[in-house]
Amino acid sequence: MSASRFPFTSSPKGWFAVALSRELGPGQVLPVKAFEKDLVLFRGEDGQAKLLGAFCPHMGAHLGHGGKVVENTIKCPFHAWQFDGAGQCTKIPYADRIPPKAKVRPWTVMERNGMILAWNDIEGGAPEWEVPVIPEIGSDEWTDFEVREWDIKTHSLDMAENQVDVAHFQYLHGTLDYPASEASVDGHIMRVASKAGMGTTRGAVAGSIESTSYGFGFNTIRFKGVVDTLLVTSVTPKDKDYVHVRFCFMVKKTGGAALDRGVGKAFIAEVSRQLEQDIPVWENKVFVHPPMLCEGDGPIPLFRKWLRQFFPAGTFDGMNLPAELYNA
Repeated sequence: MSASRFPFTSSPKGWFAVALSRELGPGQVLPVKAFEKDLVLFRGEDGQAKLLGAFCPHMGAHLGHGGKVVENTIKCPFHAWQFDGAGQCTKIPYADRIPPKAKVRPWTVMERNGMILAWNDIEGGAPEWEVPVIPEIGSDEWTDFEVREWDIKTHSLDMAENQVDVAHFQYLHGTLDYPASEASVDGHIMRVASKAGMGTTRGAVAGSIESTSYGFGFNTIRFKGVVDTLLVTSVTPKDKDYVHVRFCFMVKKTGGAALDRGVGKAFIAEVSRQLEQDIPVWENKVFVHPPMLCEGDGPIPLFRKWLRQFFPAGTFDGMNLPAELYNA
């Protein structure tokens, strides 16, 4: 990500999905690209997901390509060195003594809500909050995840800011009206509620949207209208240019299976279409701060104030927005 577009780290602080739980069975290994790092994800016999730096300190082999799970360790495909979930080498099959520096970096992992989430902090800090359990996930009253994924050349900040950029919903996405939004902040959590009409194959339907962001890495959006839909998202930085976007949709069951499937499918297609309308904007825009705001732009100042906590101190020094805008 060029400095001219985003003059700050591509990897803010927070919890970010590195895989869906269903993608990592017992004994499986996955190579992962996240936080500008090559990583390896594996699940041991204890059922726990572990995430490590990918490269063996011995001769540099990538543990995610050909590595094997042995009990609760991952075995290097090159010389069979084994590393536990803490990144420590526990066995070298042809040596009695393990070098003290034979270790790789471990990442803190939380498996919750059908996702394997990793804590990222470029300053090395421990997790500062947890992602809550989402009650709809796993409930018999809701469908399983319907997943859509994209790699997008943008920053997670820009994608998160979309929720408070109320004007673009009408002019880019064609919502029925200009949706008024109410936003609030509680530490690392931002909540945004709005009323917005959305189109489906059955025509335009009025509804409401409630978005809750737990930092930039984990977000829930509850849509209410002709059918209740929950969207669980994670936008994970891959490298300095790209993010990986996971949209996990769930539809509330009403007892009319055909209706649920039809309307739910149409709504999922519509939300996905709207995201894809954003992509050419995100991939070609720059980050302007302070933004030149006007009446009706929505709670963007509150968002810009909230985002600072996820970046190293001083990152946004000089962002001197008028105080009255913060209370808009």
